[in-house]
Amino acid sequence: MTAQPQPSARPTLEDVAARAGVSRATASRVLNASPRVSPEALEAVTNAVSELGYQPNSAARALVTRRSGAVAVVFSEPEPKIFDDPHFARLIRAAARALSEQDAQMVLMLVHSPQDQERAHRFLAGGHVDGALLFAPHRNDRLTGVVRKLHLPVVLGGRPWGSLRGLHLVDNDNEGGGFQATEHLKSLGRKRIVHVSGPADELSSTDRLDGWRRSVGADDAAVELMSESGGYTRQGGRNAMRTLLRRVPDLDAAFVGSDLMAEGALAALREAGRRVPQDVAVVGFDDHVTIAAHTDPPLTSIRQDIDSQVSHMVSHLIRLLRDEPVRAKREVLPTILVRRESA
Repeated sequence: MTAQPQPSARPTLEDVAARAGVSRATASRVLNASPRVSPEALEAVTNAVSELGYQPNSAARALVTRRSGAVAVVFSEPEPKIFDDPHFARLIRAAARALSEQDAQMVLMLVHSPQDQERAHRFLAGGHVDGALLFAPHRNDRLTGVVRKLHLPVVLGGRPWGSLRGLHLVDNDNEGGGFQATEHLKSLGRKRIVHVSGPADELSSTDRLDGWRRSVGADDAAVELMSESGGYTRQGGRNAMRTLLRRVPDLDAAFVGSDLMAEGALAALREAGRRVPQDVAVVGFDDHVTIAAHTDPPLTSIRQDIDSQVSHMVSHLIRLLRDEPVRAKREVLPTILVRRESA
């Protein structure tokens, strides 16, 4: 009887270390992405892994490193808002892509009710994930307080309410963007510049309003007269612009705090027979790829780079997971004006 060839044994960590000419501990540090390895050891172990076709045993590695290889992406928002606002689709896609590049599995969590918050607390505290990216923008959100008490690296998207002590976050320059949008409208010779704001319980919204307010020099009475909340929704933007047209009939420009609201505001201006930009110049905020270039007319907008924000959040989280020093707990990314036909 002819003997059947035996399958070759699966390469072990010891095989990798021997091929690389390093100790088993050094090979283990390289495979667990420890910063405490030399460039020469990193190259030798990486080459040995490739040559041997080594695949680490993820279950065994999890027992040793106490890592799951998963990161939670948590949105503290009602489900309709998550699925109706294209801004959140961009955030989710960006998070999935950035985490995939780090070989991490994304666990998406939608949290809104008190029961959701309790479940999220148990899940995050239970060792199911190595860290979390958290989007919790609302004033009375309990999740921000919860994560302060967890022994879990967490990076926030945007500035939360309350103290920033002990928190890591990556934000966009919302106030600077609001100021830049309004200054652009002033540079066009516009004199009666109104503002459509987002929800009053979100700091991104109040910061954009503050940028507009600083540019026009509005006191409290002027803010009451010249601004109206659209709640970061299309219909809200439409209703807010209708209200402002009644309250400020001679308005000649509008800074609208999101592209979704701006789409609704443009519809209200068309209904009222106001031409854009001839009668009313409009600037939005987000420069959303599915909205800004496709409105009628195409929308001038303040671009906040969502991909860059999420990429910075993931990089920040990875440094925390590796116990590497983090230069700044709060990082604020710049915004830029993208000009189109609306202003």
